[in-house]
Amino acid sequence: MPSDPVPDSQDSPPAAPLEPLHGAAADGAVAARRPAAASDPTPAPPSVGPRAGLPARTTPPPGTDRAPLELARRVVDLAEDKKAADIVLLEIAHLTTVADYLVLCSGGSERQLAAIADGIVEGLKADGTRILAREGEATSHWVLLDVGSVVVHVFAPPEREFYALERLWAEARTILRVQ
Repeated sequence: MPSDPVPDSQDSPPAAPLEPLHGAAADGAVAARRPAAASDPTPAPPSVGPRAGLPARTTPPPGTDRAPLELARRVVDLAEDKKAADIVLLEIAHLTTVADYLVLCSGGSERQLAAIADGIVEGLKADGTRILAREGEATSHWVLLDVGSVVVHVFAPPEREFYALERLWAEARTILRVQ
């Protein structure tokens, strides 16, 4: 029995653009996306400035009532208390809506990485600040903490050098560097 011929990619019509997800689907639920109508008049966002097309934050970041810079400086102090090395505080608010500040620091061993991350978490919880997420473990040589307006990366030195987040965020303003 002969099979149906497979249409050549040159013969098939171009795919229609996908319609954005709304409601529960936009909040992470799995949902099918429908092609947008051909007459969808959605204009492209303007391409002026580093935050072009991104919405401005109109509410305080989740997890804290504390000012973002004050929170970032508290994270730096807590990392210093656990003897973190090469602490860098970057202001990234003008580049992304993910966070306002980025804290990068290093620890010399898995035990120290765990102590730095745990010290930051415990100190912020004692201050009444909620930690939104914690990713990675000391055994993976990289721990990420999401504190809302501040994202913290605790690295082992080889992983920090390999991923080079300082170069990735080269346009960010350096607020402080503790060596």
